[in-house]
Amino acid sequence: MQQNIINKGKVVTFGEVLMRLSPSENRKLQQSNRMDFFFGGTEMNVAASLAYFGLNVQQVTNVSNDLVGDAAITSMRQFGIDVSAVNKVHHPLGLYFLEVGSALRPSKIAYNRLHGSFANISPEQVDWESVLENCNYLHWTGISPAISEGAYQTLKEGLELAQQKGITVTADPAYRSNLWKYGRNGQEVLKELVSLSNIFIGGVNEINEILNTDFPFEEEGFIGASKKLIEECPKIEKVFDKVRTGLSASWQKIYGQAWTGEKYITTEEHEVTDVVDRIGTGDAYAAGILYGLQHFDDQKTLEFANAACALKHTILGDANLVSVEEVLEVVHGNTGGRIKR
Repeated sequence: MQQNIINKGKVVTFGEVLMRLSPSENRKLQQSNRMDFFFGGTEMNVAASLAYFGLNVQQVTNVSNDLVGDAAITSMRQFGIDVSAVNKVHHPLGLYFLEVGSALRPSKIAYNRLHGSFANISPEQVDWESVLENCNYLHWTGISPAISEGAYQTLKEGLELAQQKGITVTADPAYRSNLWKYGRNGQEVLKELVSLSNIFIGGVNEINEILNTDFPFEEEGFIGASKKLIEECPKIEKVFDKVRTGLSASWQKIYGQAWTGEKYITTEEHEVTDVVDRIGTGDAYAAGILYGLQHFDDQKTLEFANAACALKHTILGDANLVSVEEVLEVVHGNTGGRIKR
């Protein structure tokens, strides 16, 4: 865990903590009688990365009131995440199963989460007034309000209070149509919650889904989509996007682009030819944005996030266990991977 925590106010993340079960050595599930496990989840992955960067981070969630939930809390503590707002409830922790792909064979995921501990969260379980004390940033993703009515209402309450307190809200509103099973319209909910946010982490695809538009995916389309998003959701100030080209499951290219509210900026492309683990790479990017916004200008924030994302492809597990110094090495062009002695 990173030392010398920076006391600049905290970042709060809201979302589900999951146990990931995965056969080792790129095996398919039917080939294996044992599995490795990790604790993760989109928002927790962001929190873990920020803790390794030296920030104060608090996760708001529910876990199971059993040995699995205890292990999840221990894992968060080991990453350096504040778990004082984690509730233990009598529902099982969510699970997901991952077959890690290789070369032309894609990875596959199966979730078991819709009746778990986080799906049963409710607004009265979270003291947002206390949680948001001394908070600078509140981060959410589109996965959380898709899980249940309780998760949606709890998040909405937190976002409304954050706006009242002048806390910057960062949104990574990925729309997963297969998750919205409890009766709400996903696009409507996400637009409502994005309207309570200040920084949008996503691109043309996400904006088209939320606004029901059809902007094209090249540079001008991204600029047009970003301007339209800010017009429709005027609290949004900036849009940060990660652009991925997947040549295979093992070979990925990534660059960043952003609309700062005034101009378009972009980064060089990073190429990862031997992917170790793609899970959590988008979360690593989001964590890079959150760290950069507090330390750098927009251009360097984008470069930092893109480098953090690239590095996560080399780390096994859900969380990006790299330091600020390691990310800055990549930002500065040191990508040869030479042994440090």
